[in-house]
Amino acid sequence: MEKNNIHIRVASEDDAESLLAIYTPYVVKTAITFEYEVPTLEEFRGRIRHTLQKYPYLVAEQNGKILGYAYVSPFKARAAYDWAVETSIYVDENLRHSGVGGRLNHALETVCGSMGILNMEACVGVPEVEDEHLTRNSVEYHAHIGYRLVGEFYKCGYKFGRWYNMVWMEKLIGEHKAETPAPVWFPELSGVQELLDGLS
Repeated sequence: MEKNNIHIRVASEDDAESLLAIYTPYVVKTAITFEYEVPTLEEFRGRIRHTLQKYPYLVAEQNGKILGYAYVSPFKARAAYDWAVETSIYVDENLRHSGVGGRLNHALETVCGSMGILNMEACVGVPEVEDEHLTRNSVEYHAHIGYRLVGEFYKCGYKFGRWYNMVWMEKLIGEHKAETPAPVWFPELSGVQELLDGLS
């Protein structure tokens, strides 16, 4: 795959059909997501809309075709957690290990850092024994890009008639100071596309 012409941009509700097509195999065939039912197109549009009210939602595309997407959501609802977000990245199942996920992750970290976010948190399903639905690849990938293992919960996710563990992993992307300004929420962040274009 030619990586030089991959373009990262902000997602819109108009992307929902393409993004849902990427997400669907993860729901139907894997325990990478613990969601059981494929969301409707309207529900998926609503998820994009809701995320963009406060946080970045990005897509990677090449020659007009969307290859993957990434977004963040609140780590916890209380105000004291405003500097921490939970990350999600999904890449077309035929393009895993192609570098698209890394490009999306780098863009997501850059935008979040510009917002004043300090902690990137990842909730990752893991099997006690690898199977056709879940391997340890996601844990290994997050470790590769600088996340550290924080904790593991045992047999807390049930899918395909099997119990899976879940781990929290964390990456600190900013300095934690005694006096820290509140984050700038995504709709108020200026020059986002210029920032993303500068990463290409």
